[in-house]
Amino acid sequence: GTCRGKDSPFLRSHFLPGRLLSALFSTQKRERENIHSEKMRISSTAVMSVALSATLAKSTKAFGMGVSRTARRGIPLAMVSTATESTDAAPADAPSNPLLDQAGLPRFASIEPSHLTPAVTDLLAKLDADFASLEEKLSSSASASASDFDDVLPAVERIQSPLGYVWGVAGHLNGVKNGDELREAYEKNQPGVVQAMTRFSQSRPLYDALKGIEASWEASSASESGDDDFYTNQKRRAVEGNLRSMTLGGVGLEGERKERFNEMRMRLAELSTKFGNNVLDATKAYGLTIEDPAEVEGVPASARAMWAQAYKMHAMSENPDGDEPNVDAEKGPWRITLDGPSYVAVLSHLPNREYREKVYRAYLTRASEMGDEAKNNVPLINEILKIKNEMSAMLGFENYAEQSLAQKMAPSPEAVAELTDLIADRALPAAAKELEEITALARERGGDEYSEDNLEKLMPWDTTFWSERLKETKFDLTEEELRPYFALPAVLDGMFGLVRRIFDVEVVAADGEAEVWHPDVRFFNVKDASTGKRIASFYLDPFSRPADKRGGAWMDVCIGKSEACDRDVPVAYLTCNGSPPVGDTPSLMTFREVETLFHEFGHGLQHMLTEASVGDVAGINGVEWDAVELPSQFMENWCYDKPTVYGFARHHETGEPLPEEMFEKLKEQKTYGAGMMACRQLYFGQLDMELHSSYDPEGDETIFDV
Repeated sequence: GTCRGKDSPFLRSHFLPGRLLSALFSTQKRERENIHSEKMRISSTAVMSVALSATLAKSTKAFGMGVSRTARRGIPLAMVSTATESTDAAPADAPSNPLLDQAGLPRFASIEPSHLTPAVTDLLAKLDADFASLEEKLSSSASASASDFDDVLPAVERIQSPLGYVWGVAGHLNGVKNGDELREAYEKNQPGVVQAMTRFSQSRPLYDALKGIEASWEASSASESGDDDFYTNQKRRAVEGNLRSMTLGGVGLEGERKERFNEMRMRLAELSTKFGNNVLDATKAYGLTIEDPAEVEGVPASARAMWAQAYKMHAMSENPDGDEPNVDAEKGPWRITLDGPSYVAVLSHLPNREYREKVYRAYLTRASEMGDEAKNNVPLINEILKIKNEMSAMLGFENYAEQSLAQKMAPSPEAVAELTDLIADRALPAAAKELEEITALARERGGDEYSEDNLEKLMPWDTTFWSERLKETKFDLTEEELRPYFALPAVLDGMFGLVRRIFDVEVVAADGEAEVWHPDVRFFNVKDASTGKRIASFYLDPFSRPADKRGGAWMDVCIGKSEACDRDVPVAYLTCNGSPPVGDTPSLMTFREVETLFHEFGHGLQHMLTEASVGDVAGINGVEWDAVELPSQFMENWCYDKPTVYGFARHHETGEPLPEEMFEKLKEQKTYGAGMMACRQLYFGQLDMELHSSYDPEGDETIFDV
């Protein structure tokens, strides 16, 4: 799911005190690892870098803060104003600062980093005054024990809305349009936002009012809180979730313990932002140039074209006033980067073993002690783990893993371990057999380089390459043969046709109705197919941009449905890092990229088609993190449904449908490499749990000993 692989968030709080704090961590949203390295058997030392990116960057989002959906992957639950149709031209009476113009969709084309500080400064002052007034009301003797839901949580939503809008937009741009000025503005304002939101999560008047509401419901008649009352149950779940989130946010702490807790919370926000920035910087700083055509022999044409385009773009950025470089996809030069599609192509298809190793090691050691010391995340990881241990202890938990599960369906670390062991017992034998087959093929076809005398076992940079060769041998089908049938425009049409068929909604292109942050971004409206009424909208940012966009794929909330804020048209961000168009050729997707798009759209649909009206539980909000993947996995499965696939799988030049024998082979490939993939994911999960349960960051062992 979206939570697989790197940068997937470890904990998200969907409820009020954590709601706006979730936007603090928009550098790690709901996302999937957009590379095929699940086919690799990764050594424990090498995988540590990936696992740390996967589990530690995201795991700083805790203690009621929530996350904005990468990790996977969380969701900035920004409380924004009523969603209306937006055009490129702002209304005549719109505020001069576009971040303060909250009458509709964000004015992305107008927003500059310089707008952030004045907007946050103004809104923090307003929030402080408004919440002080609410706390005074809640503390009064007349209302302390008789608060009504409609006087509490809706009021807080309205108070948080303006700042949540601004910080949510800033967090989103930090992930898709990252730059030095925006980083500086974001980091400058982050402490003030953390402090303000901490006030919500630790407000005793608010907590006592919610406890009073809960107690009154418990004493009420069944007719007022019956299981068949959907609206009442929304309110009950919202109150329960907020109380739990506030408890984890330190509402019960006092004095020096509370002061120390809040200092650590502030530091975690700082560390999380720095961690993500370091990974992004290390990713975009790397480049490997290849000039000899013999070194890329056998590499698919799409990969060579992508690398040639990367070389051209890099050369022009280095010398913007110079002549356009002469680059040819067949003759080179080519530039390999650590961007997802480029990295996947290297490990899957580049025959030069030395180059594969270089790129693999560069990717796995991004932002580590093996690179720029100023961008080294290892000290940050140690500090993150120490802080989280201390905060968990303050809250009465044995460890952070136990604290994290307090907001999940899994009841305990022991239950997680039991399930992990159960899956491992079944996956390990399959993985061993798969690796044996891959190794045998490498020995047979790889020459002396892969003989037992010269290579005791395949290395991590070998397994994906030879796994691809074995798959081609088994199924007589290559990714390159499939790509021409999966042009992005056709895939979108097919996906939209599917949702009309199963959900009775129509997705209509609405480019130009909303400002966007990059020319590649599309905007769509979702309408009730029966009435034509607009019920939701979404942005789609489909292609990789390693210079300013972080890797992976994620769904994020732009506007959430909320009765309190008079918002009934939710809006989503869908972000992928797919293969970009090359020249006049449209984006030709790998099948994995098709699955990723369907997956993220599944998350988007849960957000956009929600019937709940209480903001805290509308859409994805309030769904436990280990249950939230159901809609996305549901949508992924349609990628193997024949009528659905033939709704979009046609050759981008000839219009011919995907040959039936290719579709049958595609279905047969579905479980190829499943054993190794499962073991890889189990490794990440086990490492995550180990680091956050039994590992002592102040002991003799280091994270690399785990």
